[in-house]
Amino acid sequence: MPGPPHSLFNYTSGSWLVNNELRLAERKHAFDDNELRRLAAQSVGRALQDVDTMEKLDEGGFNRIFLITMHDGFQMIARVPYPVTEPKFYAVASEVATMAFLRAHGLPVPKVYGYSPTSDNAAKTEYIFLEFVKGTKLTDVWMQLKEADLASVLRQLVKLESLIMSIPFPAGGSLYYADDLEKVAGGKTGIPMSLNGKRFCIGPDVRLHMWYGRRSQLDVNRGPYKNPEAALPAAARKEIAYLERFGRPLLPFQRGRREAYKYEEQSPLDHIKNLQRYLLMASSLIPNDPSLRAFCIRHPDLQPSNVMVATSPDSGQLEIVSLLDWQHAPILPRFLIAGIPDRLQNYDDPDSRNLIPPSFPPDVDKMEESELMEAVGLHHARLVHFHYAKGTEELNKLHHDALSDPTSAFIRRLFYQAGAPWEAETHDLKALLIEAMEEWEKLAGAGVPCPVEFEPDDVSETKAFSKRLQLADENVENIRGMVGFETETWVPSDHYRMAKSLAELVKLKVLTAIPKGELRDRTQANWFLDDMNEEDYM
Repeated sequence: MPGPPHSLFNYTSGSWLVNNELRLAERKHAFDDNELRRLAAQSVGRALQDVDTMEKLDEGGFNRIFLITMHDGFQMIARVPYPVTEPKFYAVASEVATMAFLRAHGLPVPKVYGYSPTSDNAAKTEYIFLEFVKGTKLTDVWMQLKEADLASVLRQLVKLESLIMSIPFPAGGSLYYADDLEKVAGGKTGIPMSLNGKRFCIGPDVRLHMWYGRRSQLDVNRGPYKNPEAALPAAARKEIAYLERFGRPLLPFQRGRREAYKYEEQSPLDHIKNLQRYLLMASSLIPNDPSLRAFCIRHPDLQPSNVMVATSPDSGQLEIVSLLDWQHAPILPRFLIAGIPDRLQNYDDPDSRNLIPPSFPPDVDKMEESELMEAVGLHHARLVHFHYAKGTEELNKLHHDALSDPTSAFIRRLFYQAGAPWEAETHDLKALLIEAMEEWEKLAGAGVPCPVEFEPDDVSETKAFSKRLQLADENVENIRGMVGFETETWVPSDHYRMAKSLAELVKLKVLTAIPKGELRDRTQANWFLDDMNEEDYM
């Protein structure tokens, strides 16, 4: 029997401490669930009468996942994007083509049974019907794995990445079926590719920041990129176009940083100027090494929750059986796409940066429980970083070369900072530009003049301001640890009331410690865990 509409259409996996009603509304999506069942059954050669149940299996950042079970026990996945997911057509169409392409290369990704990149269908929603992969999410066993098992899983992951990143592409952007792209491009396709008789092509870059908010209204170059020289400036030029059309002075979106800015609105003109500086610098930092310049594809969000594992009946070892969630996958030059995935890296720790083999401190047996838990968490983070990095060095040489090339590493930081949506701050980009100016000869080589200059006073002020922002960021992180929230202030449903109470208690303590007056009033008005109007930042 169909489940209650509330469970199918509404987000129920957690809540947000900030703008909870808005976040829930962005994820509320009513569709014709009976027709979705029928279309799902049809995609595997069955009828609606064959469907026994459809239940919500999971809710991610961009999609709701349903498990459909037939009367004979056959199971499959239906994935439906939230209304807030962008760019809707390209995101669905590109993910489907990417999975089919990688699967044809022998990689463990789910089989696609059917899909619709538009809501113009009987179910009145975009959807992807997928193979149900039996196994366990790596997240569920991640912290319990012994070092040998953890190292084994990470080596498997590196091997799969090596296969994925070795597939050559003639250009950058994102991957599509040619037929899908023709539907939205007036009969035109991108740069053609073929595999096993199927027509693929490389088309627009589907990464979220290229389309975020009102950026989707812009007529800018999002690919395909015929060479690295075309890929490097695209995101920055997109942001310049956005600021020229929609930009106006705003307070920083990150309210924990507003005190450092003296609660003053920041001009988009300053960010435009720094983006233009980036464009001048970036063209001089593109490597000549063909392997670094080569276009390749990579998983867009490689983290334990997107890795399915199962125990091998033959070896008894944990094996990776599938890599899930290929939405927003880019094709970029290797020097730009390289990097240890966010959930696997531990660069903030010097031992990890220096690849020192992890070990527990000698006094671990004398630690209090809270100290012990902290030590276990740090040790695990070091193990993950160490084994991923060492495995990459051994099993994925091309990626390791890009990771260890200092110029490539620096320009990646610049590239992603310049392409990020403007949140009424330009400092982080400016600080990187100053660092590039100071290290220019190491980055660009002797005899190459730096095209950007900053006055000494400007450099000193920027570095001093970096320290103030670092302190502000540390304060926010400390509060995050006390309250217990994740990205965008998300918390599990069963922790919401407790987290709200803790957040209010922390706010009260902070305000009480500030003498009555303008500073306390401003702190209260800009408290980063209160609801806010986000519209101007979209």
